Amino acid sequence: MANGGPVEHGFPHLETVRASITALYRRLSYDTVRTFSASVAPADVAFGDVDDLHLGAQRVARELVRHFRLPDARLVVGFREMSHAANVELTAGPEYFVELNDRFRTHRRDIGAALAHEVTHVYLHRLDLSFPGTRENEILTDTVTTYLGAGWLLLDAYREDSASSQKLGYLTPEEFGYVLAKRSLLFGEDPSVWFTSPQAYTAYGKGMDRAREDARQPPLTAAGWAGRRRYAHDRRRALEQREGGERPGVPYAFTPEGGESLKVSFPCPTCRQRIRVPVRGRVRARCALCRTVLECDT
Repeated sequence: MANGGPVEHGFPHLETVRASITALYRRLSYDTVRTFSASVAPADVAFGDVDDLHLGAQRVARELVRHFRLPDARLVVGFREMSHAANVELTAGPEYFVELNDRFRTHRRDIGAALAHEVTHVYLHRLDLSFPGTRENEILTDTVTTYLGAGWLLLDAYREDSASSQKLGYLTPEEFGYVLAKRSLLFGEDPSVWFTSPQAYTAYGKGMDRAREDARQPPLTAAGWAGRRRYAHDRRRALEQREGGERPGVPYAFTPEGGESLKVSFPCPTCRQRIRVPVRGRVRARCALCRTVLECDT
């Protein structure tokens, strides 16, 4: 939790974020991901200054447990001084103890954001989905929280000006924006209408720009002129030299296929799983993981 300190910006964890989206699809399946088409509603996690602190926190926790379809999970929420925003004790359940930073006693509107991350920890624990390393696992948790409809709260908790700052989670604001944008492009949902933080709008816009770039990479037909030109050059070189493999700075890789034929692999713009298709001009590919239909010019 950045509390008055510097806030990291940009996309330094983008590859781990993308790997998290792929891992989520592989663990849940397309059909289960689609059941999270509706985000957590602002009214369900609203927390007024006149609300009782502990009863209000328990109410918000129950709403998030309901959102993640954990009907038999019970969260017991307490507060104490700590450096992190929150912590959850992952046990066999069904009762889980969550501790929130004392800061939230007076910053109650952000309690939903802190609890969203911790409830996702419980969700992933029950799915037995994790990454090696604490930092990578926390990035996975932030990504899943956001992709499944509760992470807009984490981005909305980001506020920064010349005198103060606050940010929850391990992703940068722009990375939260990127995952929110991927979700928005999938479900046609605009989370920006729920933002109360002006800085959240900016971060979401930058994340959307990066997310749209995913769908404009060759060999997709939406690729720009410069990308198409480089792709044609790399394809010609691969045909002439009969060599494949990935090249720095490009998302696709060619593989010789006996005789004069080639195949090209590239990441699905939705779930980031790599797709492999023949190099033979216009082809339509369907991602087996997320079922996205892709128009390609190979």
